[in-house]
Parts: sequence; C-alpha cells; structure tokens
Amino acid sequence: MADANGPETGAADPGCPDGDRSLIIIDDDHAFLTRLARAMEQRGYEVRTADTVAGGIALIEERPPAYAVIDMRLSDGNGLDAITRLNEVRPDARGIILTGYGNIATAVTAVKLGAFDYLAKPADADEIHAALVSRPGDRAPVPENPMSADRVRWEHIQRIYEACSRNVSETARRLNMHRRTLQRILAKRAPR
Repeated sequence: MADANGPETGAADPGCPDGDRSLIIIDDDHAFLTRLARAMEQRGYEVRTADTVAGGIALIEERPPAYAVIDMRLSDGNGLDAITRLNEVRPDARGIILTGYGNIATAVTAVKLGAFDYLAKPADADEIHAALVSRPGDRAPVPENPMSADRVRWEHIQRIYEACSRNVSETARRLNMHRRTLQRILAKRAPR
C-alpha cells in the first residue's frame, strides 16, 4: 500500500458527485480493508466498511455512498452484486471493482453493471483515489505486454462464465469441459 499521506483533495474533485465524499469499502482481506480505509479517510473521504456482500449491500441501502471500492470475490458472494445494488439506488455513484482475478470479461461485466472502473490487486490508495475522481474517458494506457496463450484461454473461460451468469454447470457444458476441471480453473489466479 502506498504512503497514506498523499495529497488531500476536497469537494472540488472533478469526479465527486455533488461534493459528497461518502465512501464504502467492501473487502474480506481485513488488513487491506483497514489500511485502505485509513488512507482514504486521510484523503478526505467519509469511510464505512464491510467484509461481506450482504454487509456492503446493507450499508448501500442504509445510506447510498457517492463512492464505493468493492472486492470482486468475497466470502459470501460476488462484489458485482453490490455494484448492481449501488447502481440501482444511486446511479451517480462511482464504484470501483478490485480483484486479484483481473480479466477483460469481468471488467466488461462490471462496467455494464454500473462500475465506473476496474483495478487489479494490489492497488494502492493513490491509484484508487485517482480512479474514483477521474473524468469519464480518463483511463490508463493499454499495457504493451501481450497476453500469453494460457492467459488468452483463461480470459475466454472467464468470458463464457460471465455470459452464463457465473453458472459453473452451464459454463462447463458450453465449453465441453468437465465441471470439476472448470471449478479448479476458476479457483486459480489468472496466468500472466
């Protein structure tokens, strides 16, 4: 995690909906959650945290935040469910999906469900703050390193998995793959 004493910005941030600095962070990595919450508070955000999808949705429904940083895979479900709920109750909110399982198909799904941006872990507070307050169209340049063949295969599997609404059995059927083999692939980190 980067130094938490980075530059503070106030309500004049270009990405800040109506000057509201409310932020929820949903992540089941407690050490990361605590560090990120502290770092974002030092940047002027009013932070509330949860470590489950259910807890995050409860925070969203209690008082919809202007910003959200949500882990993709949580102990009780998928962070996309929280992004969907946030988009339903506060369409102007800026939600960022964080994941150690970064892939193009999931990024597209996250944006379609209302996420403003998508960052792969490890992401530090500076990167997250920059993504939250960036203007639409401001995106990092595309990396010059091409994907490996294993990564391309993994991306394809993830795309089909998302197209099947994260249904393992249907995805396995469409890929003509044994269900357990698919489960093992989905449980692994993305190849480089």
